[in-house]
Amino acid sequence: MKSGTPALLSQWTTLAPVLAVIALAAAWGRELPGFVVALLTICLFAAVLAAVHHAEVVAHRLGEPFGSIVLAVAVTVIEVGLIVMLMIGGGDKASTYARDTVFAAVMITCNGIVGISLLVATLRNRVAFFNAEGSGGAVATGCALATLTLVVPTFTTGKPGPEFTGGQLAFAAVASLLLYGLFIGVQTVRHRDYFLPVRSDGSPCGPDEHAEPPTVRETLTSLILLVVALVGVVGNAKLISPSIERGVDSAGLPTASVGVVIALMVLLPETLAAVRAARSGRMQTSLNLAYGSSMASIGLTIPVIAMASIWLPGPLVLGEGPTNMVLLALTAVVSALTVVPGRATLLQGGVHLVIFAAFVFLSFSP
Repeated sequence: MKSGTPALLSQWTTLAPVLAVIALAAAWGRELPGFVVALLTICLFAAVLAAVHHAEVVAHRLGEPFGSIVLAVAVTVIEVGLIVMLMIGGGDKASTYARDTVFAAVMITCNGIVGISLLVATLRNRVAFFNAEGSGGAVATGCALATLTLVVPTFTTGKPGPEFTGGQLAFAAVASLLLYGLFIGVQTVRHRDYFLPVRSDGSPCGPDEHAEPPTVRETLTSLILLVVALVGVVGNAKLISPSIERGVDSAGLPTASVGVVIALMVLLPETLAAVRAARSGRMQTSLNLAYGSSMASIGLTIPVIAMASIWLPGPLVLGEGPTNMVLLALTAVVSALTVVPGRATLLQGGVHLVIFAAFVFLSFSP
């Protein structure tokens, strides 16, 4: 951060989350004219930029991989709340909200964020280096979680359709939570060194040296403002979603595309943080954000939705169709081949981005 700008940046990043939440509270439960939707959109993107700043402050204080975990979990917790709210008032369409949102998050993080980060890193340094052990473990855990929760329900026979029985859903919820908790334990305690940024020779990068670590007070302030900013992001995304739905309906697009658009907005803070880390040569941080968000989306969403399904009306459809299962399998194979060598080039980034583009295109044109 250049001298002369900290005070201005601090004021802007403090005001943006507060204004986003004020706008959210003022507009909640009202019919929104076009200019108000535009204003909420501006507040949403301002809150996204503020969230990235405060996440970086927290990450600078905590160090990797704790900073990435804070951002991933904070976004996912609020995202889960959004899913539950949508399911409560969503009517018949609500049965697939959890599945569509989680699958969109997996594809956005594992292909979109990874692809853009690799592209930025390799255009700058030709080759991106990261820790194969940590990234490989993250890919394996994410693939297991996605398969157990999004693929297996399509083939179970205890209940008609791509649904779990009550017992199967309870097992999937507990298994997801335990597997995600195990990964966090390995990432932060037992093998933390596997998730630290590395240089081309495999040695770990040192901490950022461009600024002194923030004080405890500054860190706590940024943590609170991070949560406020994320509430503004997700809440304003929910308020904007009816306008998106009307646009989708008028264009004759499938309703599943609404979830893709909302997921793209909600995951913007992680995307920007991952790209900035990649530009600074810390590709492992980008992968921690991407794969950590993917696992958190499953490992936290499924248990909460499983508990909420006790009182939520209607069925809970989790199983994916053939097209999305093919995209998920392709993502798993390509991700494994990307992370195993511990380094990647522009080609790998392009492959992930093409898969991501295919997912987005097929969401709008199935």
